[in-house]
Amino acid sequence: MAQKQHPNCTGTRRQFFWEAGGGMAGVALAAMLDEEGFFARQGYGAEKTYTNPMQQRSSHFKPKVKRVISLFMYGGPPSMDTWDYKPELQRLDGKTAEIEIRTRQRVTQKLLASRRKFKRCGQSGQWCSDAFPHLSQHMDDLCVIKSLYCDTFAHGSALIQLNSGQVIQGYPSVGSWVGYGLGTINQNLPGFVVMLDPRGGPIAGAANWSSGFMPAAFQGTHLRSKGDPILDLSPKNRSTRQMQLDQIQTINALNAEHLHGRRGYTELEARIANYQLAFQLQSAAPEALDLRQETQATLDMYGVGRPKPKSKVEYGPSHFGTQCLYARRLIERGVRFVQVYSGGGHGDENWDAHGNVERNLKIHAPEIDLPIAGLLKDLKQRGLLDETLIVWGGEFGRQPVEQGKGGRDHNPRGFLYWLAGGGIRAGHAHGETDPLGHSAAVNRHHVRDLHATILQLLGLDHEKLTFFYGGLNHKLTGVQEAHVINEVLA
Repeated sequence: MAQKQHPNCTGTRRQFFWEAGGGMAGVALAAMLDEEGFFARQGYGAEKTYTNPMQQRSSHFKPKVKRVISLFMYGGPPSMDTWDYKPELQRLDGKTAEIEIRTRQRVTQKLLASRRKFKRCGQSGQWCSDAFPHLSQHMDDLCVIKSLYCDTFAHGSALIQLNSGQVIQGYPSVGSWVGYGLGTINQNLPGFVVMLDPRGGPIAGAANWSSGFMPAAFQGTHLRSKGDPILDLSPKNRSTRQMQLDQIQTINALNAEHLHGRRGYTELEARIANYQLAFQLQSAAPEALDLRQETQATLDMYGVGRPKPKSKVEYGPSHFGTQCLYARRLIERGVRFVQVYSGGGHGDENWDAHGNVERNLKIHAPEIDLPIAGLLKDLKQRGLLDETLIVWGGEFGRQPVEQGKGGRDHNPRGFLYWLAGGGIRAGHAHGETDPLGHSAAVNRHHVRDLHATILQLLGLDHEKLTFFYGGLNHKLTGVQEAHVINEVLA
């Protein structure tokens, strides 16, 4: 007698066993992934004991430097007016040329030669314009990379790419990757600090120093440009240090208990770490930022205390010099990554010289020239330059053709950065743009190569430094091929 089929059953026993057998492949795959730790990396319900995400970690190999100072020129400084002398552009001043101004948009415009005077400086004979009389004395310390390019003409996406490797928000910044890879040396200070221009911050704001999909503890700590650098360091009530410590330890114990069994709850991890850090900052930060400990000679070397020009747009060297001196004091005390912005707001408030490049240079070059020269000299005489990497540049460069009356438009096709410090081939120029200074032509390097080089100097392999998120092992340099720029390494 044939077996009566259940009314809810739509298949035969043969189909049932065939489908059940097919599911064994999924079971086997799940077991293999579990052995590789796939689910442990993303599991939310796994048991977890709290550990400080900023604890110090070992590098992949012996590092050349211990920390980084990033000097970011927001707006896009002009290569052909600073350190990339272009005699052919000078010769053809006023002639017309067809240039790509925006992606796939080629127009014929008038070439604009630099109005700066260039000379070869130091034993290396590197070119430097007269916009930087103080930095011209340090050309033997600099390695100028003249052949970088990025993927976008827009400030916002270019800023994000230079800071995080991607053109869209939501990815960890370079400073966050460094903190994730190495941790912090001094548990009483942040591992990653950001200082902005008094005229404002860059487009996209905190996304430029965000930790993205990493734990929030790796994001940059913003030191304010006006008033107290860090808000609320002093308690507003009459609590003693011991009372505050007891309160924080109690809160963190409760948070740690809540975190138990909630692996991946990075916001709570960051909150625990931040409570601990905030308590330590009350004593560590005021000492680190107390310039009264510096001699007058040191303050003068950075331009600190020089009067502000009467112009509302100009600030002179004092403010940027103060931030450079803060940077030295912070890295001296173990902060891994310090980023200082020059330029904020719009137009001539930053390096975005659409209106008149000469006017723009006269505002911003004097603001950074003396402070950066002072920083290089100070680090060198303290023996810190050999273990510190200084990175200078913006989100892109400027066009060799004229915009309006003496201005220059954005140019991501070819621009320069310079590096100084440990492991760098000092007094060296690498790569070239074309004779007009428009496109990287010789030894071209995408910005991801620059990022790979920064990590390399810190002892981190850009291929091995990964963070698992959304089913992928993410890297600072992304999925496209990237190469360390070995020619700039000592």
